[in-house]
Amino acid sequence: MSPGGVALVVAVVASSALLRCDALYFMVTEGVTRCFLEDVPEDTLVVGKYKNFDAGIAVGQTQGTVESVPGIEIYVEEPTQGAEIYSGKADREGRFVFTSHGRAHGGEHKICLSVSSSNWFGMSRKFKFELHLDVGESAVDYNEMAKVEHLTAIEVEIRKLTDMVRGIRSEQSYQRARERAFRDTSESTNSRVMWWSIAQTVFVVVTGVWQVFYLKSFFKKKKLV
Repeated sequence: MSPGGVALVVAVVASSALLRCDALYFMVTEGVTRCFLEDVPEDTLVVGKYKNFDAGIAVGQTQGTVESVPGIEIYVEEPTQGAEIYSGKADREGRFVFTSHGRAHGGEHKICLSVSSSNWFGMSRKFKFELHLDVGESAVDYNEMAKVEHLTAIEVEIRKLTDMVRGIRSEQSYQRARERAFRDTSESTNSRVMWWSIAQTVFVVVTGVWQVFYLKSFFKKKKLV
């Protein structure tokens, strides 16, 4: 295989690995918050789209019966301090966008959705939700970018490859940071176990020596020795 063919295969494999499109379907009860964790490297774009399939349809009624539409609230928390980096509301569907800036913001981001309760009394309703997440390169709308920036097809492909390489480097850096943190934790745990074992050994030896001297003194007092 020619060098050009090898490079093309590597680019295709890397691009396939980097495209992360996660779709979730779940039920949400009025007044209850559902949260999910998304592991995001540093400096990575995330675009989420959410939709309430049952908005305005009361439980037990037909598809054509419309009620007051409960509000959808969504917020995203960064992993270090738990601070909100996105908060928004929608009636039936919407989207949210955030970027994990810097090393401190890489990690498991908490994405939460809730439906405002519209019933003071009676049974709460349940709603079927879809949450679709695009992470990294897959979150970029290159068609829209080409229109806005007047890019040619070749320029768009170059931009895709540039973003792909940037995403790979970011992912590698994030994984190295996680590996480093895991190694530090393992070394700290091993060190604590070692010192605890040494302390136990010293305690057993000291206790044994003390017992020997105590028994020897006891036997002398009793004139058994």
